[in-house]
Amino acid sequence: MSGSAGAGGSASCSGAAAAAGCSSTGFSHVAAAAGGAGAAGRLHPRVLEHIFCYLDLSDLMRCALVSWHWYNTLADENSEVWRSLCARTLSDEALRSDILCNLTTYKGKLQAFQHALSSHDCSRNVYVKKNGFTLHRNPIAQSTDGARGKIGFSEGRHAWEIWWEGPLGTVAVIGIATKRAAMQCQGYVALLGSDDQSWGWNLVDNNLLHNGEVNGNFPQCNNAPKYQIGERIRVILDMDDKTLAFERGFEFLGVAFRGLPKACLFPAVSAVYGNTEVTMVYLGKPLDG
Repeated sequence: MSGSAGAGGSASCSGAAAAAGCSSTGFSHVAAAAGGAGAAGRLHPRVLEHIFCYLDLSDLMRCALVSWHWYNTLADENSEVWRSLCARTLSDEALRSDILCNLTTYKGKLQAFQHALSSHDCSRNVYVKKNGFTLHRNPIAQSTDGARGKIGFSEGRHAWEIWWEGPLGTVAVIGIATKRAAMQCQGYVALLGSDDQSWGWNLVDNNLLHNGEVNGNFPQCNNAPKYQIGERIRVILDMDDKTLAFERGFEFLGVAFRGLPKACLFPAVSAVYGNTEVTMVYLGKPLDG
């Protein structure tokens, strides 16, 4: 099993307006300019592309539903429409660095931004940097701090990458959480997995955590290598099979958790080390093979 860097669709249960919703203003202007759906088939693709370049993501997602002609015009995920929107939406740092190197299309990069760690759903002791993808933990003593992704999932299969860009400290956990899971607590603890609302893998000691208990070692092999700073861990959430799995590099490490609840589950991280940074990039639907 390996994660795909494609920009496949996502079934989101929170923040849906950001990923697939629509603001009626921009869309209605396009529909009016086109003379409605009946005239849509008579507009040349170049004309449509020029109009679409002025719209935001939510409007473009709505436009794709107007007709097959409009849908096909937007089907090229590296077209000028998606390139233009990328340039307007993403920071220069994100586009010029290797943060998004495993995403091959402009639409995929935009989707990753829509699913990035949230600056509004995190501990007060952390913030998301200007690149839009990297979490920075302030040097606060005796505190464990976390963040959730902007969008959670209740169905489908999803993959994202997470990596540390600074020291792990005594506890560094990646995994998933519901909206009810706490994103801050006192002391240096494994925040993800500390209750029945979150599931985590502590990269420091290779323990799996849920409901305040250690659910065994991971990966399940003798002398499993410890995480190294900068390594990209791929997280694979399968809401159809109710499992959470991990990959490191091109190696599938196995299924870490089974029997996940039928709930809205968000990508999440928790950290304790001052000034450490964690980056998360949503990849889309994973591929088998």
